[in-house]
Amino acid sequence: MKVGSMKTIYVNPEKAPRDWWLVDAKDKTLGRVAAEVAAVLRGKKKPHFVPHQEIGDYVVVINAGKVVVSGNKEQDKMYHFHSRFPGGMKNFSFAALLKRRPEAPLEIAIRGMLPKNRLGRKLFNNVKVYADEKHPHVAQKPRVLEIKE
Repeated sequence: MKVGSMKTIYVNPEKAPRDWWLVDAKDKTLGRVAAEVAAVLRGKKKPHFVPHQEIGDYVVVINAGKVVVSGNKEQDKMYHFHSRFPGGMKNFSFAALLKRRPEAPLEIAIRGMLPKNRLGRKLFNNVKVYADEKHPHVAQKPRVLEIKE
């Protein structure tokens, strides 16, 4: 190979090894869980990581309704949704959204840490978030992924 020439790494996505991970979010910080899950979804810890391919693993998150935030964010952190109609703005605090849809804050945080393009939308399909301990992915035999506090 000539000096200065580079080759683009391309891993066949069908042949890339993909694992299933189980994350228990009970009493864990929202941002720490979301950052770790997003890194696993992208495959950043794999030796053949390239930013333009979907070679990451699948992640199952349980107990998403029991995730915590620090400080006074329980009442101060706001989520904004708009229906695209005049006057269609809806605002929810973290506590209100957690009560209404327990898995939503974690899903929003994970989606925000993924790329904002069609690859990010494709990667988000590889995460399954559940509010409690029950999940239908036992047959995939997910390994436990520990999140450090």
